[in-house]
Amino acid sequence: MTTTSAPGPLAGAVPIALVRRGDVVESAHHGHVVLLGPDGDVVGGLGDPDALVLPRSCLKPLQALAMLRSGLRLGGDLLALATASHSGEDFHRDGARRVLASVGRDETSLANTPDLPLDEHLRATWTAEGRAPERLAQNCSGKHAAMVATCVAAGWPVEGYLDPDHPLQRAVLATVRDAAGRPGVPAAGHVTTDGCGTPLPTVPLSGLAQAFAGLATAGRGTPGHALAEAVRDFPVWVGGTTRDVTALLRGVPGLVAKDGAESVYAAALPDGRAVALKVLDGGDRARRVAMAAALTALGVDAPVVAEQATAPVLGHGEVVGEVVGVPVPLR
Repeated sequence: MTTTSAPGPLAGAVPIALVRRGDVVESAHHGHVVLLGPDGDVVGGLGDPDALVLPRSCLKPLQALAMLRSGLRLGGDLLALATASHSGEDFHRDGARRVLASVGRDETSLANTPDLPLDEHLRATWTAEGRAPERLAQNCSGKHAAMVATCVAAGWPVEGYLDPDHPLQRAVLATVRDAAGRPGVPAAGHVTTDGCGTPLPTVPLSGLAQAFAGLATAGRGTPGHALAEAVRDFPVWVGGTTRDVTALLRGVPGLVAKDGAESVYAAALPDGRAVALKVLDGGDRARRVAMAAALTALGVDAPVVAEQATAPVLGHGEVVGEVVGVPVPLR
């Protein structure tokens, strides 16, 4: 048996989503869910509220916050794109080009990993046409374009902007530590590299929820408020035309939310109520329903939450069951 001393969410995980086929619970997805009240206290959850997780793309709003504090000049749709794990649609790719052009750069300045579009149908079309992976099509290109623009605005070198010791990445880490730090919980630190090449720290799940609450409640005139408003006003730029995170942002007034790879998800409301969750197996089918269960526990009553509360289980092409989030208890 292989063991590791690296921090992670293995300890204390409990079922947070169930798969029912007929009347039988066929499978369970384990993980952690934390709920915060308006005052920032933990008010409910499942598993360990302080489990250390790799936030993956849930980190993007905090990376964008650090960029704004460092001199990035973006707003509206392009600022939302800076937080995105976008689907690679035409307007997403054009938006990343616009960000780069605003500082006299083009896609050759990007250091992210080339990829096909995240959208399944668009990816299939590109594959059928024999198109090669592109940096602009990769779902993090908006963030990377914003990182290039930040370096130019701050007078930092663009080359090497992914190095953990680069001033940009030091600024990001400082912002993450400030926003997600919780008393008595280990601070964030660079431990590995994300799929697109950016440094990736661990954060406590409760700290991730706290950071989103800070964005959702940020005062007018602050970088955090500008960022939250961009996400709220341009949700299709955060995800894509068919993405569940986009539907959630559209359907819950004032919500700030971001999905991440390996089934990390965080969201916060304008009054400071917040949720963060991690599905331990990394599979995506439990993420959406677990978030719906968490928002329901926080008292969110919106049609989109009810729509996302279940996912169908099929048998011979017919619906014979469902994937559903475990109800999240309040303290």
